[in-house]
Amino acid sequence: MYKVESIYAPRLSGLLRYAGLFIPIVLIGYGVLAQYDIINVRHTINPLALYVLAFCWLVLSLVQFALPIQSKRDNIARVVIYHILTAIYLIFIAGVSSPMTAVWVLLMIASFSYFSERGLQLSALTFSLVVGFDIYMWMPIDGDIYIYDLLSLSAILALGMIIMSATRTKDAVSEALERVEDEESLQRDQVLTIINNMSDGVFSTDGHGIIRIYNAASLELLDTNDGLIGRHVDAILPLTDKDGNTVSIYQAFQAAKSVIKRDDLIYAYKDGEKIRIEITYSPIRSSFKHNKAKADSDGYIVIMRDITKAKSLEEERDEFVSVISHELRTPITIAEGTISNVQVMMEHPNVTPKMLSDSIKMAHDQVLFLASMVNDLSALSRAERGVADEAEEIDVRELANKMLDKYTKPAKEKGLTLDLDLFPKLGKVKASRLYLEEMIQNFITNSIKYTKKGGITLDIKRSGSDIIFSIKDTGIGISKSDQTKIFRKFYRSEDYRTRETSGTGLGLYVSAKLAHKLGTTIQVTSRLDHGSTFSFSLPRLGD
Repeated sequence: MYKVESIYAPRLSGLLRYAGLFIPIVLIGYGVLAQYDIINVRHTINPLALYVLAFCWLVLSLVQFALPIQSKRDNIARVVIYHILTAIYLIFIAGVSSPMTAVWVLLMIASFSYFSERGLQLSALTFSLVVGFDIYMWMPIDGDIYIYDLLSLSAILALGMIIMSATRTKDAVSEALERVEDEESLQRDQVLTIINNMSDGVFSTDGHGIIRIYNAASLELLDTNDGLIGRHVDAILPLTDKDGNTVSIYQAFQAAKSVIKRDDLIYAYKDGEKIRIEITYSPIRSSFKHNKAKADSDGYIVIMRDITKAKSLEEERDEFVSVISHELRTPITIAEGTISNVQVMMEHPNVTPKMLSDSIKMAHDQVLFLASMVNDLSALSRAERGVADEAEEIDVRELANKMLDKYTKPAKEKGLTLDLDLFPKLGKVKASRLYLEEMIQNFITNSIKYTKKGGITLDIKRSGSDIIFSIKDTGIGISKSDQTKIFRKFYRSEDYRTRETSGTGLGLYVSAKLAHKLGTTIQVTSRLDHGSTFSFSLPRLGD
């Protein structure tokens, strides 16, 4: 079906259809009234011509109203026929100078609606010809007719020019609006593209806190697949502060006069997990609003991010700096003081070699303590940064013998035994050699440190598809309350026997980090004065 290419809205086209049905009735009624001299006209009325014209016009009007335009040719034909019928009516029935000339204005509007400026120009030209023919026809009968006809022509042409000028202005405004809309649409798309590619959650609300725009990162942060548009910000973002007090973020929006950033807010997921979030929000002030009441309802833009890990690292860093400063101060002070004393004692005539030896040994022990702390910190740093975490195939029996050779001498120096209890055909595991050796070393050195008599056993056995590593000792043991704390950073038991030995409180914390890197967990069983067992398992490679 042919679609009419009207520059007007479809509503105007509908009005033209109804006008095409109604106006012919008015024109025919005017002709009948003129025929019976109820209305005075300047022309002679031919009844037969009036009836024939009325019949044709009624048929065309019904067709125009009932049947839609099928093609461009059909559209042209209808407009041309309407012009012909109206021209005949004005020339032979009503006269060009009659009030019915206003019908031609409707024809010009229809022509312009369907065929743009060219249609309007042809309609105006046709009316000019009609005026000329009307003057030619009736001039001998009415000598003043040309005055009235020319006045009608001037009025119709002026009206046509007004229509054309107004339409051009309207078109120019429409084009400008379209350009502005296109630019706004492009800018909106650009902004949305930027927002949707941000890793931070971003959304905007109206002045009542109802969300209008959001990005995918917002859904990820809130851990939801539900749409946010149309929902209130307090409903989708229930927050509490560090003290557990409920915080209405919408009320915070209303109090904001400029950009505000908060990092003290906590968001709880449905499963109870809590995260620390940072929210930056700012009111949107429209430059087109003229009163404060309206300006307050423009809306808000919000940026939020999960800072749980960052805050945790920050707190750990502060704690680390504080504790490590304290832990380093003591051995450094002792070592420095002892060495200073040795320097003084060397100049004293009554100083014995044993006194010098004891002082140097004390300073040396503190240096060894510092070295141990540095080694622990180095291992912790490697674990945190993922250095040397490449997995390789490790022969478990070979590793066990290596640990035995390395720590037999330190055990003997304390009067302890270091034994191996190995399952036959242990096979291999695939893990970071550095991490695995560091874990076993930490457990063995701890056992040697806190065992006064008896010995340490490195027990390795198979259990299904796993290999279980266990380091057992007959040492002082660990209380049940301490067993839940020993993997904390810088933690040392308050047991006086533990305090008798030096330690950084980092060894087991590092071991827990390494175990996590290896994909395993450390199990502890212990009784006071009966010793301790630290164990973990790794998958065994197939034969």
